[in-house]
Amino acid sequence: MQASDRFNINSQLEHLQAKYVGTGHADLNRFEWAVNIQRDSYASYVGHYPMLAFFALAENESIGRERYNFMQVPFGTAFPNEEFFV
Repeated sequence: MQASDRFNINSQLEHLQAKYVGTGHADLNRFEWAVNIQRDSYASYVGHYPMLAFFALAENESIGRERYNFMQVPFGTAFPNEEFFV
């Protein structure tokens, strides 16, 4: 691998990290990473109707109620505290 290839790969990675929040960066700690995963998961649940219907069926709720419940989740509160991840 040449030096120019490494520079190109690093610049592409930096571009992705600047463009998309969930790709992370070198200064991202474990707590922030876990909150990103949680936020992306709930966004996926709300955005994919079959998955939302599955959760609604499993919890015996209407699809609209389940969507509302997923959108009301405060991110980062599922974890005990930020020091847990340090």
